Amino acid sequence: MNENLDDYVEAYDNDFLYSLDNRLILQWYPQRILKKINDGSLLELGLGHGHTIQYFLNSQKISHYRIIEGSEQIIENFLRQNYDVSIDIIHDRFETYDSEDKFDNIVMGFVLEHVDDPVLLINKYIQYLKPESSLFITVPNSDALNRRFGYEAGLLDELDQLSEADLQLGHKRYFNLDSLNFIAQKCGLTVKSFEGLFLKPITTNQIKLLDLDEKILHAMLKVGIKYPELCTGILMEATVV
Repeated sequence: MNENLDDYVEAYDNDFLYSLDNRLILQWYPQRILKKINDGSLLELGLGHGHTIQYFLNSQKISHYRIIEGSEQIIENFLRQNYDVSIDIIHDRFETYDSEDKFDNIVMGFVLEHVDDPVLLINKYIQYLKPESSLFITVPNSDALNRRFGYEAGLLDELDQLSEADLQLGHKRYFNLDSLNFIAQKCGLTVKSFEGLFLKPITTNQIKLLDLDEKILHAMLKVGIKYPELCTGILMEATVV
């Protein structure tokens, strides 16, 4: 809670090591969410790279779209580059945000790896869900195929080992299917589905060196849907019991 969120701004630049992963995954998962989302309002935690906005803001399914972002610098950077976009962005920390509004959908896109207490945060935002509404959570997967290869090759001491890039992004942990499902049960959620986000067999640097066609990269996203246990990220759809 005491950390300065503006300290992580540089990791959101296009020159960041994993900008390729970010572009692919952050433009993919909102499209997957829109196939499942309830018509009505949407509360999204985090502005981040701003990739998801183009999908949620322009969806006819969403009547009211609000974003909470803790970094003033990230908000300023986004508004500077998108001065003609009118959007409900609230500058506040996820832990201190308060409102009487309730939403038909809440999206926590790659948020839980940043916070001190994921269970506490989920329980806080459950109160902002309407009856029969949906909570969508995406997290990085410690058991991803490329990490499994790295571990067996002796390049990782543990599957959930944080890299220098993770620390630059302010990551505190990884998840896997078991740990995410455990947290959902602890928070009283009913899991409706799990999906995989980006089935990546090799490192990002190796992918860049291969200069793979965009169609191949897109295929890694499509094939990964059915293999959440092996993908770089996991998308969970849940509802309150």
